[in-house]
Amino acid sequence: MTAPEMPAKSQGQVPKGQPPLLTAGFVDAHIHPDKTTWGSRWLSRPHANTLTDLIGNDLRAQLSFPDGVEERAYSLMRQAAINGTMSMRAHVDVGTQIGLKNIHGVRAAAERLAPYLDVQIVAFPQFGLLSNPGTRDLMEAALSEGADLVGGIDPESLDGDLHGHLDAVFGIANKHGRDLDIHLHDGGHEGLVQLRAIAQRTLSEGMQGRVTIGHAFALCDTAQPELGATLDAMAEAGMWMATCALGSDPVPTLDLMESHGVRVALGSDGVRDAWSPYGTGSMMDRAHLLGYRTGALTDTELERCFRIATAAGAELVGSAAVIGFSGTESDDRLEFAANSIPELVVDRPAPLRVVRNGRTLTL
Repeated sequence: MTAPEMPAKSQGQVPKGQPPLLTAGFVDAHIHPDKTTWGSRWLSRPHANTLTDLIGNDLRAQLSFPDGVEERAYSLMRQAAINGTMSMRAHVDVGTQIGLKNIHGVRAAAERLAPYLDVQIVAFPQFGLLSNPGTRDLMEAALSEGADLVGGIDPESLDGDLHGHLDAVFGIANKHGRDLDIHLHDGGHEGLVQLRAIAQRTLSEGMQGRVTIGHAFALCDTAQPELGATLDAMAEAGMWMATCALGSDPVPTLDLMESHGVRVALGSDGVRDAWSPYGTGSMMDRAHLLGYRTGALTDTELERCFRIATAAGAELVGSAAVIGFSGTESDDRLEFAANSIPELVVDRPAPLRVVRNGRTLTL
């Protein structure tokens, strides 16, 4: 396979006599490439006030797209690779409304980029699991047709049955030997209750270190008296949080997460889809946003944002290309015209060069 054509882009120049800054590649730990309009027509978005409205808008948009899932997903995933993403965890919709076509489309797109980008696919019941009869069977089928992980979504507020939802997703995961990644938008006390229930189930099922919670907005409210106990329960279960620093969405207090031992990874979430017109597919941009949203000022704080976008995400998804980076030219690596990691996070340049499996992506 030859390298995909890459559009020209301004990356700056390394001063004469100064070697480029070498870094590990990025990991996008939470992205929805099946929903994107990247490279396609502009999508005008109606205002939505609730999660139900947003999901309804999303389904209508998906059913109206003139371009297929594979082409739209490929366009966004190629953009991510251009900008230095070497691994991603893609949440892909499964439901009776669309069947498994999104799983097939994203897997096909991933295969086209296989020399440069590792892709984990989460079978994601966006339109409900228990509340959308027939979806559970499709979730199981997805695991033999291109999906790698089992997904879930708001067990209480969307599916209406916390323990029934957890029975379903943990049951499928254990039956097929897969990890879990659950969207949880619910905030406040209700969200923390669900997080502790998931942590308890993770321990009882022997799935420590294999469960991720996407968004987890309840963890971002430091005024909640049960927050510390919830974080401790998650740490005991080895649970991850995937945050996206998107728009007005809450972001975690990173010092608090670290002090309780809850690991955090970073993702793009939706890029140019029915949920949001924003996003670039660049995890450099996302590291910058994480720094901005969390008030990162010191070099140490900025370096942490970069680490969350690279090494932490790599640990979550098991990316050998990123975990194995040692700072030498023999590695899979990114090369930047910059003096330091903090400078990168603030200036957010595109890489001068992306090297993966010994191949240079032509930028």
